Amino acid sequence: MISEGMSLRKILKEDKTGLLPAQSTVYEWLLRHPSFAEQYTRAREEQADTLADEIIDIADEQPEIVAVTDKRTGELIEHKLDGAFLQWQKNRIEARKWTAMKLKPKKYGDRVAMEGVEGGAPITTQDATADKFLEIIRNMEMKKRAG
Repeated sequence: MISEGMSLRKILKEDKTGLLPAQSTVYEWLLRHPSFAEQYTRAREEQADTLADEIIDIADEQPEIVAVTDKRTGELIEHKLDGAFLQWQKNRIEARKWTAMKLKPKKYGDRVAMEGVEGGAPITTQDATADKFLEIIRNMEMKKRAG
């Protein structure tokens, strides 16, 4: 059910059989049973793919059209898109997108590319930060001497 897009919370809440464990028990099993944790992790990754598919389905849904009528005569003036429906759809998409990004960041997360120095090793954040810091100190020392 997790791989089909349902949350663990919802699965346990909607359990009518009483056979499923409490949520705290599931978390304990994740810590104590590596094979269970592996299956759970795989189901969560599959859930990310399911959520991505749902985003496409939601985006492809035909928006609801609202008839606007003249209050005095009752005559149809125009048809327009239902703004509340569109906002609701947007929220549904954003929630699924965010969750998919967190569950499977390599596939659905934002990609950040860094290029190395020409012909050299990649620039690391630490190296760039340290170099910038040293440059600031040198500039401060030069200003002290000059002024």
